[in-house]
Amino acid sequence: MAEVERVIGTTEAPEGEQPARGKRRVAVLFAVAAVAYALDLVSKIIVVAKLEHHESIELIGDWLKLEAIRNSGAAFSFGEAFTVIFTVIAAAVIVVIVRLARKLYSLPWAIALGLLLGGALGNLTDRIFRSPGIFEGAVVDFIAPKHFAVFNLADSAIVCGGILIVLLSFKGLDPDGTVHKD
Repeated sequence: MAEVERVIGTTEAPEGEQPARGKRRVAVLFAVAAVAYALDLVSKIIVVAKLEHHESIELIGDWLKLEAIRNSGAAFSFGEAFTVIFTVIAAAVIVVIVRLARKLYSLPWAIALGLLLGGALGNLTDRIFRSPGIFEGAVVDFIAPKHFAVFNLADSAIVCGGILIVLLSFKGLDPDGTVHKD
């Protein structure tokens, strides 16, 4: 059986400090989520106002452009007929993260979950409030690298949060701060 060690910071915290550390981690989670969400929301407002129905803007030749598109599907416009399902999935992810926050004692997990939460909220906002209608809205995408899918800042936050979660899992660090060593 693997040895399990409680790690909070570099040493084990006294029992009374654990709830305070947990509250700070939850505050970090929601702060990261708020920043990711705000950046995504502001960028989409600017893109819709200034770039939609206009020529794309080349940032680095044709290697990187800003190009406004509406995506009713998932990544790579996959599953455009299932917008409602993607909306439900995003809502479920948000609920799971908020419920998991109660048991959060790891700063790296707080950052990773904050990125996921902010990104999910950003794309969920589009799916709820953008045309063609409630729960069927198309997400605004605008970052267009050559030979790759067009994406947005919410997608970037989700991918970065997911990569961080994979790395934390490989390291054996759990959201509650436990580290599994084999």
